[in-house]
Amino acid sequence: MDDAQLKLPMPDDAPAHVASLPAERRVFVNRSLRMDSVEWVGFDMDYTLAIYRQEEIDRLSIEATVRKLVERGYPPFLREATYDPGFAIRGLLIDKRLGHVLKMDRYRYVGRAWHGLRELERDVRHALYEARKVRIAPQRYHWIDTLYALPEAAVYAGAVSVLDAYGVHVDYGQLFTDIRECIDEAHRDGSIVDVIANDLPRFVDRDAGLGPALHKLRSAGKKLFLLTNSRWGYTQKMMSYLLDGAMHEYASWRQYFDVVSVAAGKPSFFTDKRPYLERLVDGGPDAVQPAYALERGKVYEQGNLKDFERMLGVYGDAILYVGDHIFGDILRSKKDSSWRTLLIVQEMAWELEAQHRTHDDVARLDALARRREQAEDELRFHQSRHRAQVRKGSGADRLAVDETRLVIDGLRATLRAAEVEARDLATRTDTTFHRYWGSLFKQGVELSSFGYQVEAYACLYTSRVTNLANYSPAHYFRSPRDLMPHEMTG
Repeated sequence: MDDAQLKLPMPDDAPAHVASLPAERRVFVNRSLRMDSVEWVGFDMDYTLAIYRQEEIDRLSIEATVRKLVERGYPPFLREATYDPGFAIRGLLIDKRLGHVLKMDRYRYVGRAWHGLRELERDVRHALYEARKVRIAPQRYHWIDTLYALPEAAVYAGAVSVLDAYGVHVDYGQLFTDIRECIDEAHRDGSIVDVIANDLPRFVDRDAGLGPALHKLRSAGKKLFLLTNSRWGYTQKMMSYLLDGAMHEYASWRQYFDVVSVAAGKPSFFTDKRPYLERLVDGGPDAVQPAYALERGKVYEQGNLKDFERMLGVYGDAILYVGDHIFGDILRSKKDSSWRTLLIVQEMAWELEAQHRTHDDVARLDALARRREQAEDELRFHQSRHRAQVRKGSGADRLAVDETRLVIDGLRATLRAAEVEARDLATRTDTTFHRYWGSLFKQGVELSSFGYQVEAYACLYTSRVTNLANYSPAHYFRSPRDLMPHEMTG
């Protein structure tokens, strides 16, 4: 039997052959990280351990929010309006004063903007946002930085469109405030959470690999903790659905974790000093007592970063925290501690698929950019030559002047054609990623504001927690060499 026919099972601790992994199953590295130096691995729950079916969640949230808007006195025709659950992506900015939704690059250049479901022309964008620097004050602007927040952007765009169409005068800022209050109310009163909790298979993707992935980390000596903003009742139901029965070694989901902390109140967990409370899980909703230690098998609420580290005797970069929220999970933990971070980007699968489908178009765009740069250099040379010929007046060679003029006209035509082709290719490329906003990580040739935050604050990023199982718990995640433009010259 030859080697091609011999298929031996790979032991759990064997090195991962990363190059053979599908891209959507890889962990991507911004900052090098040695997993063998990590003692504790912590996890958020929603959109991290629990991967929601986004369109189902968004439809439920949109319906509940619009219903509450009408109950508040907004026109009943809002219920008949079009709300596209696929309208928003992370990293957008709501302009509450003007009713616009914006996408910026890392330098705060507004590359795309929509008023309701109508895209703004470039000259309008320029007049509003490029003549002066955009200063992102919370009184006027609001970030859409989580998957949880996508429905509020979809409702806002749809409501602005229909209210404008009916000629209803509206304060766009107040409209957004009302939408935020309605969606929060819908979560508090169970209009959203209770529906999800009572039909988890409809809304949540139960990943069969989650239990083995956590077990692999524990088997390598890592301690695991759960740190979620969700309250105990919802956490218990969700985690039971995700992990109970996943592996016979664990009688309950709680046995996977050395510390379970709910109602954590992130991002204030990283900055405030709220004391830990022990949740008495067999008691009523108010059954809590002060906690002076964090023990395996118990459930805790609230708490703070400093007490967490002190009680466990573990600090800084010995902790890896895995979450989906740039601000609440990643940015605050990086700014207020030296915890290492892994960002879950649930959208990676379609982003990578679009990247693959647009590969040839992007290569053509790069070739066009080089051709345009060359043509512009040639045009400047021949324009200078033409001016010199004209200055000679009657002494100039008339034929040479005419030939130079023809060359200039040809170069201008080349540039116009290249510009048209590049614009068409860019439009086709953008819509392959997302029909409204293009790539999640890019705006034009620059990183988008979201892409910049991922690069700046996430040590690692990947599409789901179970991708960690493709690597040894002692793996050394090495970041690629970071090149400046002058290092990229041939």
